[in-house]
Amino acid sequence: MTAAGQAQLIVGTYTERLPFVNGTAPGILGCAYHDGTTGPPTLLAKARNPSWLAVTASGRNIYAIHETVDFGGEAAGGVTAYAREASTGAVSEINSISSAGLAPAHVALYGEEQRVLVANYESGSIASFSVDDRGGLGALVGHCQHVGSSVDPARQAGPHAHMICVDPVTDRVLVPDLGLDAVLSYEISETGELVERADERIVTRPGAGPRHLAFHPNRQLLFLLNEINSTLVTLRRDGMSFVETDSKSTLPKACTDHSEAAAVRVSASGRYVFASNRGYDSIAMFSLDEAAGILTLEHVEPTRGREPRDFCQTPDGRYLLVANQDSDSIVSFAIDEEEPALRQVSATRAPSPVCLLFAPVQSADTGTRVPVENG
Repeated sequence: MTAAGQAQLIVGTYTERLPFVNGTAPGILGCAYHDGTTGPPTLLAKARNPSWLAVTASGRNIYAIHETVDFGGEAAGGVTAYAREASTGAVSEINSISSAGLAPAHVALYGEEQRVLVANYESGSIASFSVDDRGGLGALVGHCQHVGSSVDPARQAGPHAHMICVDPVTDRVLVPDLGLDAVLSYEISETGELVERADERIVTRPGAGPRHLAFHPNRQLLFLLNEINSTLVTLRRDGMSFVETDSKSTLPKACTDHSEAAAVRVSASGRYVFASNRGYDSIAMFSLDEAAGILTLEHVEPTRGREPRDFCQTPDGRYLLVANQDSDSIVSFAIDEEEPALRQVSATRAPSPVCLLFAPVQSADTGTRVPVENG
């Protein structure tokens, strides 16, 4: 796992039967990775529905949300801090606390990793927690409850905060809310308090269902993936907010399948943007005209499995790894930017995979850190 070209893949999973998934995993999983091939998973930590993860830049701490509506005897989800041995990948729990909301869907680190931020999907709230010197979770220092609804009575009867995305230029905390058809913008204080900047709110088309965000390497373009109507929106920075330059379907024109978009990533080169479709189980590959802020759908690749919930690029940017949640598999595709195309390289069985990210490792020979970028 520490030789040249190798890294550790960390896998968030579902462990229980829920209305939308039959989770069968035992907790957080780890896989060795080498040149497009993922090894068989091993159990890193038993955990209940650790569906989304965040890792520190050093790789010495992992944070996992627990996507539940009951945690520690109260109506809530949870979040756990883990210590990780960067040379071996071994994980040990530091502490767990309530997520201050129901069924959290996303966790992220803020600033110099002195805050852990959580998006609570079911209750439509976001929470900010302090971090101690070991990386353990401290006090709840910020909390905001979203209010409102939108046009879809089944999916948008109330707020559903879906992701935490930190703006690399302004340090604003951007939160797509599927239930409100909006991306909310927050300023975070030195103590971790969250204050919405209502004039910076990004409003989507009614019924779009904002889910995930990804910044371009130039930090001026932002891509918003809408779950309900399967669209990928391009936004250009305009002062402290963003203006739309393009909107494209993530599905082929002839597609009549029911499908919901899930994850968005920008290629390491910045030339392409990828989005996953669940239902029409596939990865959509868009070329980007960076100057105009316009996307063109170039290729749609079947994911060789059902419900591709998340995917990530490998540290060298050459491959995409796709988590097929309902087929219990992680499939690797080589990225061909000249064709353009995605070509399957390997497949690994892994129970109920949801979130994929790479953790830095230490070289066994030199003790130096092997850097990893998670896009």
